[in-house]
Amino acid sequence: NNAALVLGGALASGGAVTLGSARTVSITSGGDDSGISFTVVGTDLDGASLTESITGGSSTLSAGTKYFKTIVSITAVGNPAGTVIAGTTASAADIIFGGRVRLKGYSIVSGGTAGVIQFYNGDPNDGGSALFKARTIGTDNTTLDNTIPDEGVVFDSGMYVVYTIATVDMMNFFYA
Repeated sequence: NNAALVLGGALASGGAVTLGSARTVSITSGGDDSGISFTVVGTDLDGASLTESITGGSSTLSAGTKYFKTIVSITAVGNPAGTVIAGTTASAADIIFGGRVRLKGYSIVSGGTAGVIQFYNGDPNDGGSALFKARTIGTDNTTLDNTIPDEGVVFDSGMYVVYTIATVDMMNFFYA
C-alpha cells in the first residue's frame, strides 16, 4: 500500500533505469487496480524532471503517454490487488536538436516491421505538434532517403521524432 516498486531487470542499475531512447511506461496489474494509480518519476528527453500518474488496470496492462529517458521511481498510490509489473512500451521518442533548426533531409533504415516516424516541432511531452510523418516499409534493412527541397522544414521549438522501436534500425538527420 503506497509503496515503491523495486526497479530491476536488464536496464536497471543502482535503483534507476536509463533508456537508450525515451519510452512510455507500462503497468501490468495482476488484479483490479483500476481504483488506484502509479506515480512514475524520472527525466524527459531533455533531461528535465518528469512525473506521470498512470491509472492501474483490471488484470490488464495500462500505459502512460509521457516519454521517459530515465526512471528513478514508480510508486503505487493505493493498495494493489495483486502482482504489479512495470515495463516500457514499444513507443519511443528522441530529441534530434533542441533549438530552432531546419531539416534538410533524412535517411531511415527500416526494421522488420512497417511503421510511422512522426516529426515533432517541440517536445511531444510538452504539447509539441507533429509537422509531418514518414513511413518505413517493413522490409528489414531497406533505406528510406528523403531530401527536402528549398529551405527545408523549420522546427522553431526543437526537432523530436516519435516512432515504434521495431520499425527502425537506424536514423540519420541532415539539418542546418
